[in-house]
Amino acid sequence: MAVRKLEHVGVMVTNMERSIAFYETVVGLELLGKLTHTNGVIELAFLGAPGAQETQLELIANYPNPLADEARVHHIAFTVDDLDAETARIAALDVQFLEDEPTTLPNGARYRFFYGPDGERIELFQPA
Repeated sequence: MAVRKLEHVGVMVTNMERSIAFYETVVGLELLGKLTHTNGVIELAFLGAPGAQETQLELIANYPNPLADEARVHHIAFTVDDLDAETARIAALDVQFLEDEPTTLPNGARYRFFYGPDGERIELFQPA
């Protein structure tokens, strides 16, 4: 068996429609599909980068067993071409960033974090 790709990252959410709207409007993902789990309770939504379906974000609502905040996910990172332009676009949507300025790594890569609607940490990452 060989791993071919990272399929998706699952994030538990408290309000599916609010989270879908956030990830579409703020992050810029597009909704690829929604479904109800075979148990009839859990709602699932899958989002991806426009025109690409390689790695998806799976939103999970109505999960019967709550997890501690740190068990939900540490952070989700999205690659961007221009960190400064994306930061300005998202800041105009009244989203607050965790840092005053982007962090630049020794290799020249840059990143900045903000919170999603359920407190999940989201990273915008510009490769070196």
